[in-house]
Amino acid sequence: MDTKKSILILTTGGTIASLSSNEGLAPGLSGSDLGGHLAGISENYLITIKDILNLDSSNIQPEEWMYIAKNIYDNNNSYDGIVVTHGTDTMAYTTSVLSFMLKNLPIPVVFTGSQLPLTHPLTDAMDNLRYALAMAATGIPGIYLAFHRKVILGCRAVKVRTTGFDAFESVNYPLVATIDANGFNINTNAIQPITGKVVYKENLCNDVFLIKLTPGLNPEIFDMLVEMNYKGIVIEAFGSGGLHFVNRNLMEKLKKLVDAGIPIVISSQCLYERSDLSIYQAGQLALKQGVIPAYDMTTEAAVTKLIWALGQSKDEEEVRKMFQTNYAGEINLNKPAHA
Repeated sequence: MDTKKSILILTTGGTIASLSSNEGLAPGLSGSDLGGHLAGISENYLITIKDILNLDSSNIQPEEWMYIAKNIYDNNNSYDGIVVTHGTDTMAYTTSVLSFMLKNLPIPVVFTGSQLPLTHPLTDAMDNLRYALAMAATGIPGIYLAFHRKVILGCRAVKVRTTGFDAFESVNYPLVATIDANGFNINTNAIQPITGKVVYKENLCNDVFLIKLTPGLNPEIFDMLVEMNYKGIVIEAFGSGGLHFVNRNLMEKLKKLVDAGIPIVISSQCLYERSDLSIYQAGQLALKQGVIPAYDMTTEAAVTKLIWALGQSKDEEEVRKMFQTNYAGEINLNKPAHA
């Protein structure tokens, strides 16, 4: 009896599949090309490879998220695990949004890629594929990102380096697994529980804008966003969640938008630790306008959760309730003990 785990590899392009061209690196390798490089790895698994996209990840957008999610959903009962090869630049956005679109997946879905193309003599692709396949074979359900000897919960991953092989960090959340001389080390405390059957909610709203607050930002920018028909806004505020209200009063604009039913989510420009709008006057004034705190969510998770939430409902109160719900480990709603 063959006890090998059956793994589906879905390819979407990215650096891992790129070849040199007159316009720089561009996706060019197919799944069969990838399969030809898996000798020595594939013998440990029963691998099926399917090409679904062939894009630089800069071109992977909500339409592609829906297509990737559909392919995962359609195959989740046919394999022990799924690996998705993907460009690194937007991988954390994809793993975050799919964490909301596909809840209670019964199998591991593991995203990976590389900083150098698969055909480069110094590529990191093969090691990352090894880590992804090993995680996919564990049977631990969820959406993950495997890269440079570590596995990260999908909705907690952030790309922090442009060229270094250690490209991703797990922000405000422990690593799901590490790989070292002791083997594959799973942190069971980082595994999110399955609470029922798989729930597939594919509807997304593209009309979400992310703005990074800078000193002196003109409040009229928000009028422009309304005119452009944006349905939701994420603001990366200062520190624990501060926004200016002297000389240029952002609060009046925020209230106007919230009263018009446009959800405003406030996160922090700081990569680590949580935003807390209750600490300072500048944050408390924002709360009084009806903004939604993102707490310790990554920017990628906050933006994609709003895209997903508005795909389920355009009602601001319903969206607020969704941001007060932890779906996939993306948010810690408990205040620190010292608060």
